[in-house]
Amino acid sequence: MKAVNVQPTHEHEWEAAPGLPAPLPAGEQVLWQGSPDWRQLAVHAFHVRKIGLYFLAMLGIQAAFLLEMGQHGADLWRPLSVSALTAAMALGMLTGVAWFAGRTALYTLTTERVVLRIGIVLTLTFNLPYRRIAAASVRRYGQRSLDIALKLYPQDRIGWFHLWPHQRAWQLSHPEPTLRCLPEGEAVSSLLLQQWQRVHAGEAVLTAQPEAAASPHTAPHTAPHSAPERQPQTIRPIAVSVAVAARNASPRSAHEPHTGLPA
Repeated sequence: MKAVNVQPTHEHEWEAAPGLPAPLPAGEQVLWQGSPDWRQLAVHAFHVRKIGLYFLAMLGIQAAFLLEMGQHGADLWRPLSVSALTAAMALGMLTGVAWFAGRTALYTLTTERVVLRIGIVLTLTFNLPYRRIAAASVRRYGQRSLDIALKLYPQDRIGWFHLWPHQRAWQLSHPEPTLRCLPEGEAVSSLLLQQWQRVHAGEAVLTAQPEAAASPHTAPHTAPHSAPERQPQTIRPIAVSVAVAARNASPRSAHEPHTGLPA
């Protein structure tokens, strides 16, 4: 049997460019690309720290109960060891999922759109043109990273489970795609604001003042003064690792990436 040389490939070999399932239209340029910090993602999206504290509290309650029952020595440490090992395995698995979520996600900002390539097993690409973004809000995690949540117009909607964990928490009725745990988030938020203002030239921009530290979302918050009338739109991802179909009455350029919201 003749030997066959197998060339190595990567899991996103179908992409025209990293993070982009199709070539960009002429004149459009990529301004920034990045991925979440998986460590911050584990803490703030998968809540590994909070769950670890919960397991620690449960171990303390179990130890107190065993001591009250008169257990000592091996009779005390054996069940505690089993519980601690089980908790460690659960936290390890959750951290592993966070690592995969951060490794497979790639966010792209171009001169015309935001593109989110997300998904561990089922890879989906969401294309969000700036003209379809109504507002953006920022949540900071100290000096290490921040989230940028993108609020779409009321007529547009992406399924919550399609975005998870790349969505703003507790926004179930109208999920907001979110660039999670960006290490260089301040620069990215400024770049996003500049591009949004350029596309929405002529519309008033409202910038909210920073809220109290206890508030889940803080400034900047940018939005058009008045949203134009738009046709109802439900965004539905299609096919494995290919695209999100755009449904729009107006024709689309043949060079437009076949992903996401109408351009």
